[in-house]
Amino acid sequence: MKSYSLSLTDLSQEDIYTSQDFYETQSPNLGIYFYDSIIVDLDALKFYAGIHQKYFGFYRMITKRFPYAIYYDIEDDLVVVHAVLHTRKDLSFIEERLTKS
Repeated sequence: MKSYSLSLTDLSQEDIYTSQDFYETQSPNLGIYFYDSIIVDLDALKFYAGIHQKYFGFYRMITKRFPYAIYYDIEDDLVVVHAVLHTRKDLSFIEERLTKS
C-alpha cells in the first residue's frame, strides 16, 4: 500500500481552526474533539488518497465524525489539502472557496 506525505494550505488550516473555535463555543472540549477527529481523517488520507470522487476538480473525502469534507489534490507523492468545509455549505460557496486555493 502506498503512503503519501501530507501538506495543508494556509486556507485549509484556517478552515480547521475556525471550525474548531465554532465547536468549542457550542460545548466545552467539543472543539478539541473536532480537531482530533480531523487529524485522524487526515492521517487516513495518507493511505487512501485518490480513491475518492472529484468535485470542482478536487478529490473529496467525507470525514467520519463530523459533517465535513476534505478537498485535496495529489502532486506526485504529496497530498495537498486545499479545504476542509462543512458539507452543508452552499455549492457556490464551496466552488468559490476552492478557486482561492
